[in-house]
Order: sequence, then structure tokens, then C-alpha cells
Amino acid sequence: MAQAKIQAKMNEPPSSKFSRTLSMADRSGRLLESLDLLEMRVETLRETASAMEQERESILEMIQSLQNSQEMRNICAGEREELDLTANRIMGRTLSVEISIGTTRNSQQEEALQKATSIIDEIVKKLLDDMKSSRQRLMALHAACVTEAPPVPIDQKFQAIVIGCALEDQKKIKRRLETLLRNIDNSEKNIKIMDHQKLEVPQENGSQ
Repeated sequence: MAQAKIQAKMNEPPSSKFSRTLSMADRSGRLLESLDLLEMRVETLRETASAMEQERESILEMIQSLQNSQEMRNICAGEREELDLTANRIMGRTLSVEISIGTTRNSQQEEALQKATSIIDEIVKKLLDDMKSSRQRLMALHAACVTEAPPVPIDQKFQAIVIGCALEDQKKIKRRLETLLRNIDNSEKNIKIMDHQKLEVPQENGSQ
């Protein structure tokens, strides 16, 4: 008797509850696929925003470079003033573009970012007083951020701090150091050009 009941139960069509479970699984799978696609779009959005952020930084750097260039010094004051006004207008429009990319950090990563930023800020404060020494320190910090073997000594302490930062923050720290080093190199070139011009000033008649 019991055997017959078991057999009869096995021959029954699937219950409506079992069918709903399969349907819920299907819906869950489709929703998961949609979320996966949305996550890919979000990552693409963040990458695009990051590229725009770097483009903004590059434009600002190029404007400043043009304003401090030798070509700008070689033109008359009237034309230079007009070009400066144009450059400042373009810089203002560039600065009006605001791009913000949030980074998720835990407390340790937050602390590491603050330490790394503080170290760089301290060097920047002393930059004008001792450009040569500041450049060497910045190069040692930058060497701590690259994977390939650098040609300069590595600041081991700074490297440990950067490793503790979030990945996106590590990239931004490296990019900031590269920008600072480029600006120092450009400044040194301009100083050398100006000094060279000073040495080549023709002597007045009658002078020895």
C-alpha cells in the first residue's frame, strides 16, 4: 500500500510551488546579468571620468607652460599682455570643469593617503627655497611608486605608506609627483635660458 502511494506521488505533475521556484531562479539570473552589465558600464564611466580628469590636468599644465615659455618672453609687452589674457580666460574655463571620482577607502587606507599627501605637501612648501634638494626628494618618492627598477634611490618609508593606500590613490599620487617633477624641470630650463641671455648681453661701447 505504501509502495503504491510513493509511486503515485512520483507520477504526479510538478507542483505549482516547485514551478515558482524555477521561475524565481530564472528571474534572479536575469537580474544578476543586468547588474553585471550595469557594473561594467559603471567601470567604463569611472575610467572615462578619470581620463577626463587627466586631460584637465594636462591642459592646465600646458597653459602654464606656455605662459612661462621663452616664446612668451620674446614678444613685446603689448602682445604678451593680450596672450596672457587669452591664456587666463582658457584656464578659467578649464577650471570651471569639475570632475569628482569618489574612492572607497577603509580607515587604514585613509590614514595612509593623509600621510603620503602630507609628505608631498611639505616638500612643495620648501620647493622655491631649495629646488635641487626638493627635486631629489620628489624623485625618491616617485621611485617608490613605480614597478620598474628606478635609476635613483627609493624612499622605502614612503613606499610602505603608498602600498597602504587604495589603488586609485596610488595612481593619483604617482601622477602628482610626475607633474611636480615636470614643472621643476621646466622651471630649471627657463632659469638657464634667462641666465644664458644675461651672459650674452652685448657690452656697451667703450667697456672692457
